[in-house]
Amino acid sequence: MRKLIMWNLMGLDGRFEGSDHDISWMADAWSEDVEALSLAQGEAMGGMVFGRRTHDLMASYWPGAADGPEANVARFMNTLPKYVFSRSLEASDWSNVTVFNSDPVAEITRLKAEGGKDLYLFGSAELARPLIEADLFDEYRIGIAPLLLGKGAPLFKEWAERRTLSLLEARPMKKDVVLLRYARVRQAPPDAE
Repeated sequence: MRKLIMWNLMGLDGRFEGSDHDISWMADAWSEDVEALSLAQGEAMGGMVFGRRTHDLMASYWPGAADGPEANVARFMNTLPKYVFSRSLEASDWSNVTVFNSDPVAEITRLKAEGGKDLYLFGSAELARPLIEADLFDEYRIGIAPLLLGKGAPLFKEWAERRTLSLLEARPMKKDVVLLRYARVRQAPPDAE
C-alpha cells in the first residue's frame, strides 16, 4: 500500500497562505535545499493530490514554468498524475489531471490501496481536513518559515479527535526554514485491549 504524505510550507503562526490566498511569501522561504528536497520528493511521487483552489493556482503557474529557472520542478509538476477533488470543477486543461467530484476519503483510500509510489498532498487545507479525520495521512512534512503571516488560511482546520505523531526528522534549512517530518502513530481500537 502506498503512503499519503502532506508536504507544505507554512509560517510559524500556522498559516500557509496570506490574505486573498496569497502564497507569494513562499518565494522568500525557497532555497537550493528546499528545491533539492522538492526534486527528491518528485522522484518518489506516484501522484499529487489537490483541492480545487490549489489546483487552480498550480495549473496557472507550472505549465508556463517548463522553460524557466524552475524547469526541474516543473518537469514533475507537469508530468505526474494529479488527483483533484472539487464540487465544481469538471475537467482540467493541465496535463494528467483526474477530477473527482466524489468522497475524497473513499477515493484516497482506493488510490492508496492500488499500490505504487506515494501520493503527496500540497496546500489544500480544506481537503486535508477530512483526510486527517479519516486518519489517512501516513506522514506530515512541514517546512516552517520564519514569518508570521497574521492573516490568511491556517493549514490545519478543526477536526474531532486528537492525532498522535512521532518525530522522524527536524532539519534546519537555508533561509531559516525548519523541515519537520512526523509519522502517524496508530492508536489501538478501544475494543482491542
